Amino acid sequence: MIESHDFPRPEAPLLESSLSLPLRGRGKVRDLYDVTLFNGEEALLLVATDRLSAFDVIMGNGIAGKGIVLTQLARFWFDFFAPRLPHHLLTTDPARIPGLSVAERAQLEGRIMVCKRLPVVPVECVARGYLAGSGWTEYQRDGAVCGHRLPEGLRNGDRLPHAIFTPAHKVDAGHDENIDFATLEHTVGPELAEGLAQATLMLYEEASRYAASRGLILADTKFEFGLDEKGDLVLIDEVLTPDSSRFWPAHGWTPGQPQASFDKQFIRDYLEGLVAEGAWDRQPPGPMLPDAVLEQTLDRYLDAYARLTGHRLRFI
Repeated sequence: MIESHDFPRPEAPLLESSLSLPLRGRGKVRDLYDVTLFNGEEALLLVATDRLSAFDVIMGNGIAGKGIVLTQLARFWFDFFAPRLPHHLLTTDPARIPGLSVAERAQLEGRIMVCKRLPVVPVECVARGYLAGSGWTEYQRDGAVCGHRLPEGLRNGDRLPHAIFTPAHKVDAGHDENIDFATLEHTVGPELAEGLAQATLMLYEEASRYAASRGLILADTKFEFGLDEKGDLVLIDEVLTPDSSRFWPAHGWTPGQPQASFDKQFIRDYLEGLVAEGAWDRQPPGPMLPDAVLEQTLDRYLDAYARLTGHRLRFI
């Protein structure tokens, strides 16, 4: 019998948290707060809301429970990688946070990470083992991805000769900008740039092997890193979730055509249809999505969780 991880069913999507704590900022999906724990440690609270973004635009509605799935899957991966690389996660228990009401703690159940406060390396560290997404677009134009010259004649969805490291500048608004390794070295210095590349590819290769053992292809993913007091890398943010990664079922993988996917591609395809019809121009505000699209997307997220962790996540 497959074990299940059960959480209270949200009455509605949590689109914006409201806590009696100092708000540091809001990202596309996560709200960030400064917290002081009972032991006096200064920490950062990450609340995974149910907001949904695509093409760097937040949609008009969200998916109830999506933030819980993301948090629980990230927690699984932090534990998975802990023997190889330290991470910033301290706890996922709302009871560890002073000053919250009973209602606030209930709102946060399953969807928070309390993390160490660390200097953040201002780079998205992307690993690609397959040609897809913006990598496919860049390859069609240049025959290369982020300065990596690739063989001619590759198809959308093809496996690359070897995994490549394709960093991107983080930007406050809009899509992160792909950069080559020389630009990365200029941005963070040669030693840190090399460390980022090695850590990113190590994590990708390990995750790819594990995903393959679960019948999944990890086409690409992004990592973020902070620095501890010694200047060593620490894994932060979200890790290998459907929001940050492209997972495909290994069975049925066919290069040269769109792949079945466990990420937001289902929503992107729907939105591309709106764009083609002239019903949306990819600019904010994002449209309201039909219930059927939201439900099928959540089903894909829950399927990815079950395949990767070996457990079901249920809302009861």
